[in-house]
Amino acid sequence: MGSMSIGSALLAAAVAVASATGAAAATGPSTRPAAQGPLTSNAPPSQARWAWPLEPEPSVERRFDPPDQPWLPGHRGVDLAAASGQPVRSPTAGRVTYAGTLAGRGVVVVAHEGGLRSTFEPVVTAAGVGVGTAVARGQVVGVVTSTAGHCAPRVCLHWGVLRGETYLDPLGVVGRARIILLPLAADPA
Repeated sequence: MGSMSIGSALLAAAVAVASATGAAAATGPSTRPAAQGPLTSNAPPSQARWAWPLEPEPSVERRFDPPDQPWLPGHRGVDLAAASGQPVRSPTAGRVTYAGTLAGRGVVVVAHEGGLRSTFEPVVTAAGVGVGTAVARGQVVGVVTSTAGHCAPRVCLHWGVLRGETYLDPLGVVGRARIILLPLAADPA
């Protein structure tokens, strides 16, 4: 299992606080309270699966590796190969609920239907995007920065997906999660 840096621990704690309050309080003009309203998607059923946040489909540099317990080290998302300045897109419709700096890295959080949230770092918001902005599937929400992070010295996008306080494998929402075959139960007869 990987170790969790202090910066990653701070990010996880801040995202948890932002989740609990609905919108995080932080400095800067883009952190005003989120506008309320339904998160709806007009996507046809054939596009029900989420899109990748980067185009073209990126290579996965590091996979999801959840900790055995919430307080233990782990990798609570996936690291996707990226270039500094590359646009980051909302993987499905939602609303930006946080845009600011945490632990020295730019972070953008988008809330989606069903209580799911996407977190992206290191990212700065795109022009016209701030807390409260409704975004469509594939809409640019920010750009990757060259801030050292999960893939240092390379540049990558760390993408996390949460339901409540539970981190999920983002590859599952784009149809690339690992499939683990389990043995059939023995016949008790």
